[in-house]
Amino acid sequence: MTAPRLFCFGFGYSAGVLARRLTARGWRIAGTLRDPARIAELRDAGVEAYLFDGDRPLDDAAGALAGSTHLLSSVPPGADGDPVIAAHGADIAACRSLRWVGYLSTTGVYGDRQGGWVDEDSELAPTGARGRRRVAAERAWLALHRERGVPVHVFRLAGIYGPGRNALASLRRGTAKRIDKPGQVFSRIHVEDIAAVLEASIARPAPGRAYNVCDDDPAPPEAVIAFAAELLGRPPPPLVPFAEADLGPMARSFYRDNKRVANRRIKDELGVRLRFPDYRVGLKALLADGG
Repeated sequence: MTAPRLFCFGFGYSAGVLARRLTARGWRIAGTLRDPARIAELRDAGVEAYLFDGDRPLDDAAGALAGSTHLLSSVPPGADGDPVIAAHGADIAACRSLRWVGYLSTTGVYGDRQGGWVDEDSELAPTGARGRRRVAAERAWLALHRERGVPVHVFRLAGIYGPGRNALASLRRGTAKRIDKPGQVFSRIHVEDIAAVLEASIARPAPGRAYNVCDDDPAPPEAVIAFAAELLGRPPPPLVPFAEADLGPMARSFYRDNKRVANRRIKDELGVRLRFPDYRVGLKALLADGG
């Protein structure tokens, strides 16, 4: 029996963790990169690597996708829409071997709820251009399901952290900031739990379904930094009022949305039990692993 094959449009942080877990189970992995210099590196790691930068299609899309049983896209949309759909939506629809397709979106599609709760049935009401692009991209992927029978699933990810990308690492680099914006909370998710959710969906496909992927504890961002500093045995950075904080436009835009994201669906429908149900568990594990 031929091993399952996962094709990743955008072989980034989350896709790489899922690929590692599936490789251990005998899966074949393929993926795209924007940087030609990294193609050889990925191939040396046993991944079939292809160049795709969003501006130029794959040289041989049918050949690249051939034999893929599963497909994951983490490529963000641009001002002109989702580049994967634009370049290869028809090729994906023509790939009849696909049994599961996942699109990684963001909880930013819900916009600002002034600290209130949202779930997958909540209205999509993004507050900025990036969120509006994500809503349009979700609709484009789900249209492939409705109109062409592609088995698409949408995953709305909260703020991602994990090895090398976490409050401990930012404190060690000296880049951590504690921003004082009373009442502000963010949801977050450990990258290993993202992979676990995707694996659970692969095992229980439900094409057309959307899932929030976040932990159990929406929390103030300054509390996360303070806890990480405590774990490292160092004083936390001083609190800086939001209005006075030195933040770039993108970082500042994240504070425009204030909401708590519910994750019941991944538990009730996919049977997921989060390994890192809150940031305290996640940061303690990262510290123990040196990350």
